Amino acid sequence: MDLKSDLRLAVLIDADNVPYSNVKAMLEEIAKYGVPTFKRIYADWTKPTVSGWKTVLLENAITPIQQYSYTQGKNATDSAMIIDAMDILYSGKVDGFCIVSSDSDFTRLAIRLREAGMKVFGFGEKKTPRPFISSCDKFIYLEILSKKIDIDKDKQDNISKEKKVFKRKSHSANPNPFLKADRELVDMITDSIEDIADENGWAFLGDLGNFLLKKQPNFDPRNYGYVKLVPLIKSFGMFEIDEREVGKGKIKHVYVRTK
Repeated sequence: MDLKSDLRLAVLIDADNVPYSNVKAMLEEIAKYGVPTFKRIYADWTKPTVSGWKTVLLENAITPIQQYSYTQGKNATDSAMIIDAMDILYSGKVDGFCIVSSDSDFTRLAIRLREAGMKVFGFGEKKTPRPFISSCDKFIYLEILSKKIDIDKDKQDNISKEKKVFKRKSHSANPNPFLKADRELVDMITDSIEDIADENGWAFLGDLGNFLLKKQPNFDPRNYGYVKLVPLIKSFGMFEIDEREVGKGKIKHVYVRTK
């Protein structure tokens, strides 16, 4: 995905559907894609269930928006977020939106924002329904932000050691649900390489990463225990990697193809 470092982003958080413990890591992740010019969080702040947010809001300069629950059992924050999102859209002051929620009710909003030419980044838990995930340009699971995998850079090429590090950080009683999708992932990577490869079968890694995101917005190497895309691809043992120097500097472009 072609992202500008100075992308102006509106960050809208549904406090009823995300834990406050993930906020710091989430904002660090958002900084990779642009600068948050709006940071708003929505809830009925009279409820004791959201009291834990107070310190987090002060530390991260997030503006709380009060939305009373008019009917018991109904989430009134959704409509407030949607209205504000459309107001911000028509203000012309942003280039994209970060919608932080695990609620599928924001699916139509994400679609509408993308129709208006906005970049849409979704943040939510693994329980987030597929329709909302698919409606975003990119979707990031909050769990992978709160459990950053600490892998020594000198060992990144050692696939077996990487997997041991990841397994050690996973709970044996609750194995990572993403690992069972390895076969489907290999097929998706293989098909994507064939779709964008040159006449010699080589595909530029940057183009491959962008293409995978278009096919599957929640694709992220961290879901599978790897910090970057290259170690993940190497772990399958089915692809060739070629690092090519660019110009006189030490910059290298990485290319990949099937064996």
